[in-house]
Amino acid sequence: MEKVTAPKIQGAKLENRKISMLTAYDYSFAKIFDETGIDIILVGDSLGNVILGFENTKAVTMADVLHHTKAVAKGVTRSLLVADLPFGSMKKAVSNAQELMKAGAEAVKIEGTKTIEGTKAIIKEGIPVMGHLGCLPQTAQKYKIQRSPEIVVQAKLLEQAGVFAIVLELVDPEIARAVTKAVKVPTIGIGSGPHCDGQVLVSYDMLGLYPNAPKHAKKYVDLTAEISKAVRTFMAAC
Repeated sequence: MEKVTAPKIQGAKLENRKISMLTAYDYSFAKIFDETGIDIILVGDSLGNVILGFENTKAVTMADVLHHTKAVAKGVTRSLLVADLPFGSMKKAVSNAQELMKAGAEAVKIEGTKTIEGTKAIIKEGIPVMGHLGCLPQTAQKYKIQRSPEIVVQAKLLEQAGVFAIVLELVDPEIARAVTKAVKVPTIGIGSGPHCDGQVLVSYDMLGLYPNAPKHAKKYVDLTAEISKAVRTFMAAC
């Protein structure tokens, strides 16, 4: 299968082709996802929740994301590998983005528009940037549906800055529809309804591996139950 790039993701909207995206945090899962043909693999700062056991993503460091990006990169050959710039990392936006690229990322994701100048600086250095609007885990006080029409304005700002795609998290479906129509870059929804150009899920939520998965996250299989069953079978055989 042909290698996925940021321009190809941007072009998917023109082709009316839906985009698929999942998080991965290690070599083994990354290799499985890559071989299935998933478009984008994200080393998300959600690793703070599902891997490190934090209550939120604010405690995730650059060192954490770099460590997991290096592992994931070893399992990816086809998918576009995107890495999150974690909370506080935009103070050294360009150098931190460059570090993630050295670790194996092929693009970075940035939350919000308050750091728009940093976003522009990263893009100027030739590093593809994915935007992220709506509910922003790095700064949100509560996880709730975002209904402000201002999100449309923010999306246009990101488009003008040069992002190749925009994640819409917990955005009211009609607002998400408006954003998707208003910008030429693809939108990738999570808990934002069916009108986006693609969908993303945290893999541990999708696979039933994280006990505190949000309500909007669809579980496609219960691997917790399957793993527990396998462990009990092993114990009985000891």
